[in-house]
Amino acid sequence: MIMPEEVEEQTTQQLDTGRLLDIIRRRHIHFLIPLFLGWLVVWGSSWVLPPRYKSGTLILVEQPTMPNNLVAPNVNDNLQDRLQSITEQILSRTRLLLIIDKLNLYRDGHRAMTPDQKVALMRKDIDIELVRDVQNQAITAFRVSYLAPDPREAQQVTSELTNLFIDENTRVREQESEDTTRFMVDQVASARSSLADQDAKVRAFQAQHEGELPDQEQTNLQILSGLQSQLQNEQDALNAVKQQRVYHQTLIDQYRAMQGTTHTANGSPTDLAGVDQRLETLRTKLADLSTRYTDRYPEVQDLKAEIAKTEKTRDQLIANMQNAVNGKEQKTERNSQTQVLTDPAQDAPFLQLQSQLQADQVEIANREQAIASLKSRINEYQARLSEEPAIEQQFADLTRGYDQSQKNYNDLLQKEKDSQMATSMEQMQEGERFTMIDPPSLPIKPDFPNRLKMCGAGLGAGVALGLLIVAGLESLDDRLHTDQQIRNLLPVAVVAEVPSISSPQDEGKRKRRLVLGWAMTALIVAAIAGGSAFSYLHD
Repeated sequence: MIMPEEVEEQTTQQLDTGRLLDIIRRRHIHFLIPLFLGWLVVWGSSWVLPPRYKSGTLILVEQPTMPNNLVAPNVNDNLQDRLQSITEQILSRTRLLLIIDKLNLYRDGHRAMTPDQKVALMRKDIDIELVRDVQNQAITAFRVSYLAPDPREAQQVTSELTNLFIDENTRVREQESEDTTRFMVDQVASARSSLADQDAKVRAFQAQHEGELPDQEQTNLQILSGLQSQLQNEQDALNAVKQQRVYHQTLIDQYRAMQGTTHTANGSPTDLAGVDQRLETLRTKLADLSTRYTDRYPEVQDLKAEIAKTEKTRDQLIANMQNAVNGKEQKTERNSQTQVLTDPAQDAPFLQLQSQLQADQVEIANREQAIASLKSRINEYQARLSEEPAIEQQFADLTRGYDQSQKNYNDLLQKEKDSQMATSMEQMQEGERFTMIDPPSLPIKPDFPNRLKMCGAGLGAGVALGLLIVAGLESLDDRLHTDQQIRNLLPVAVVAEVPSISSPQDEGKRKRRLVLGWAMTALIVAAIAGGSAFSYLHD
C-alpha cells in the first residue's frame, strides 16, 4: 500500500525533473551561447597574453663533513631561520637593483618604471620553494626559479640568484662563526680579569692572615702544644735555677760569716758546727732528690757538686783553724782583740761561688725572658685559634668566588677553543653549505600562460556564466509554461484536460529549433575540443 506522503514526494520529484527538462528545452540556447563566449574569451586570452618563461634550479643543503662530536658548529643551526634571513638579504632593494642594472631587466614597457617598481616586479617573479624530508620534515634542499619574458634572461637571473644564495650562505656562516669566536675571546678575557681579581683578593687575605688560615689549624695546634711543653720545661728549669741561686747565696753568706769570724786568744773557731749543719742539710736534700730523679738530673748533679765544695770548705776551715793555732802571726794587736782572717774577696772558693751566683742570675733572667716570650707566642696562637672560625668563613667565601671564577674561566676557555676550531672549519668550507645540483635550466616552453589549463578554466567559466544567465532569465520570467503550474494556481481540482493541438507549422518550428540546438551544441563541443587539442599540441 502506497502512503499519501510517498505519492506526493514522487509527484514532486517528477514535477521537478519535468520542469528541469522544460527549462533545458526552452533555455538551451541561452546557456550554450554564454558557455561558448566565456570559454572563447578565457582561451583566447591565453594566445594574447605575452609568454613568460620559468627557469629554475635545485640547491642541495649539504651537512658538515666533520662529525659534530669532533667539531661542533658555532652558528645558528636553524636552517629555516637562516635561509629566511638570507632570502631577505638577497631580495633586498640594493641586491635586486644590482641584478636589474647588470642584466638590464624590465626595460620594455610603454612607460618608464621607477627602481622601486622594478624591484617589486622582480620580487613577484622570484619563487623560492623549500624541499623537506618526508620523515622528519627537515629542509634538505630548496628550489629557486624566476619568470621572465625571455628564456635566456630567466636562466641568467636564476643563475645570479643561485650564486647569491651560495655565496651569501658561506659569508653568513663565516661571519656568524667569526662573531661567535670574537665574542668568546672577549668573554674569556673578561673571565681572566675576574679570575685575576679573585686571585689577588685570596692572596691578600692569605698574606693578611698568615698562620690563621683553616688549613693551618692543625699546625697551630701542634705548635701551641709544643710551646706549652717548652713553657713547662722553662718554668721547671727556672725553679731549679732559683733554688740553685738560693743555695749559692746561702753558701756565700755562710762563707762570709766564716771568713769574718774572730778567734779567741787560744785560736778556737766559733762556726764549724754551722758548716756541718749546712753539709747535713745538703746531704738530706740529695737523698730526697735521689728517690725521684736519676744521677744525671741537673739538680742532683749540682747538689753533689755543692756537697763536694762544702766538704772542701769544711776541710779548709779546719786547716785554717789548725794553722791559726800552730803558726806564728807577724801582726798582732793587743791580747784582748781578735785576729782577722784574709779578705774573702781574694779567696778562690769565694770567687767561684760568686761566679756561680752571677751565672744563676743571668740564667734566671734568660729563663724569665724565654718564659715571657713563650707566653706571648702561646697567647698569639690561642688568639689565632679563637679567631679561626670567623677567618674560615671569610676565606670560604673568597675561595668559593675564586672556584666559581676558575670554573667559569675554564668553561669559557674550552668554548673558545671549540669556537676557533669551528671557525677554521667554516673557513675551510667543511661546514654546512649549499650546492647547486643542476645549473639553471633554459626553458623551451613558456610557463605562463598555460593554454591547456586556461582552456579548462575557460570551460568552467562559460558553464558558470551560462547557468547564471539561465537562472536570471527564469527568475525574471512570470509566464506559465507547464500544466502543473496552472494546476497550482487553480483553487479547485482539474476534472479533465484538453490536449494541445499542434499545427504542422508549429511542429516544423519545434523540429527546426531542436535541430538548431543540437547543431549549436555539436559546434560548441567541437570548437572547445579543437581548441583544447590545439593548446595541447602547442604547449
